Amino acid sequence: MPSKQKILIVDDDENIAELISLYLIKECYETRIVHDGESALQAFPGFSPDLILLDLMLPGIDGYQVCRELRKDTSVPIIMLSAKGEVFDKVLGLELGADDYIIKPFDSKELVARVKAVLRRTSQAPPAASPSPQGQYVEYPDLVVNLTNYSVVCMGRSVEMPPKELELLYFLASSPNQVFTREQLLDHIWGYEYAGDTRTVDVHIKRLREKLDDHPSWQLSTVWGIGYKFEVKR
Repeated sequence: MPSKQKILIVDDDENIAELISLYLIKECYETRIVHDGESALQAFPGFSPDLILLDLMLPGIDGYQVCRELRKDTSVPIIMLSAKGEVFDKVLGLELGADDYIIKPFDSKELVARVKAVLRRTSQAPPAASPSPQGQYVEYPDLVVNLTNYSVVCMGRSVEMPPKELELLYFLASSPNQVFTREQLLDHIWGYEYAGDTRTVDVHIKRLREKLDDHPSWQLSTVWGIGYKFEVKR
C-alpha cells in the first residue's frame, strides 16, 4: 500500500489549522500542525513533508522568512495562506519561492483542489538530476530541462527550482523562438482554474533569469508589449 503524502500545516490560529487538517485527513493525507515559524523550520527535516501550507502572519519568524529559509535548501512545494489579498503581497510571496497563494477566508474545496493540483505536478518527481537525460526533456548547449524527473542541469550543475518554474522553462524551451503572451503562459502552465494575474508570469521569468547563467547560444527574452520567448541564437 503506498504511503500517504505528508502536509505540514503552519498557522498560529489553532482552529483554522485543525480545520485544514481535518479537510486533508479526509482526503487521505498525513498532516502535522505547528503554530509558529521557528517550529516549522525545526519540524521540516524530520517530517519531510511533500507540501507546506504556510500562513504569512506568524509570531516570531513570519511566513515570508520561513519560505526564504526553506528555499535555500529545498524545492518542496509551498502554498501561502494569507488574509492579505493585495497584488504586492502575492508577488512578494511568489518571488520568495511560493508555488501558490490562497487568500483567507477560503473555501475548503478550493484549498483541497489547490493542494491536489500542486502535488499532482510533483509526486512523481525525483529530486536528483540524471546525468544522462531520459524521458521527456529538451536539450541545448549547456542546458538540459527534464520534465520526466523534474530536473534542470545548466553549465554542468544541477539547478533547484519549484515545479512551476521548471514547467514554464520547459514549455518555452520546447518551442524555441516562438513568442507566447502572458495569458497563453498562464493558461498552459497554471491552467484555467488559476485565480492569479499575469504578474505571476513576470515573477517566474525573473526567478528563472536569476538561476540560469547567460549563454551565447540561448536566453529567455522579453518581447515588449507581447510576452516572452526562449530565444535560440543562430
